[in-house]
Amino acid sequence: MDEELPVGFRFYPTEVELLTYYLRIQLGGGNATIHSLIPILDVFSVEPTQLPNLAGERCRGDAEQWLFFVPRQEREARGGRPSRTTGSGYWKATGSPGPVFSPDNRVIGVKKTMVFYTGKAPTGRKTKWKMNEYKAVETASVSTIPKLRNEFSICRIYIKSGSSRAFDRRPTEAYAIERTLPSHGVETSSRATLSTSPETSHSGGNQVDLPENVTTITQSISEMVDGLSQPFWEWEQMNWS
Repeated sequence: MDEELPVGFRFYPTEVELLTYYLRIQLGGGNATIHSLIPILDVFSVEPTQLPNLAGERCRGDAEQWLFFVPRQEREARGGRPSRTTGSGYWKATGSPGPVFSPDNRVIGVKKTMVFYTGKAPTGRKTKWKMNEYKAVETASVSTIPKLRNEFSICRIYIKSGSSRAFDRRPTEAYAIERTLPSHGVETSSRATLSTSPETSHSGGNQVDLPENVTTITQSISEMVDGLSQPFWEWEQMNWS
């Protein structure tokens, strides 16, 4: 991809574009053009400081974000926990995985945020390196149980700053899920949220009533997300920590 972008243009896909276009193509086999933009790399096997130089052509000179397709680790495919440890530290999950919605309120993926710590767990030192990891969800119809695609995830690496980025901000009139968790960590209820911000993220906002079909799909994700019948929070501890 030798053609230069005009001044002022940059490769800055939204969450929806990452899931419905780029990750879908990769799950279907990928191609050289897509890999020149978003290369395949096990980001958990290298140090965060090395990632900017390993990014695709359109992100290599970017000072804010770097994108990678991350293949499922062999140990994870065999039912084990994925390794999130590098030579200098480890990636630690923050919060629980949450659904990502399309503009027409379909669940299209699951998003997990992680922070890099230097040193050894659990006494590592928190850094400004962050990661949003996305996995695609397949739903043939509103009555079909969603299927989580684990073969590849797509990760957006960035350095935390004082300003809010578009992919971290709230969506415009897009539903998202707000879960209520008691002290013992078992999920008891779910509500949709609605945002009035002009940005592109589809995972947060102010409370509104959750449509029945969205409730059904979200509950199905919680039940099937790791292919077992474990609660969503337990799966998160096992596979996303």
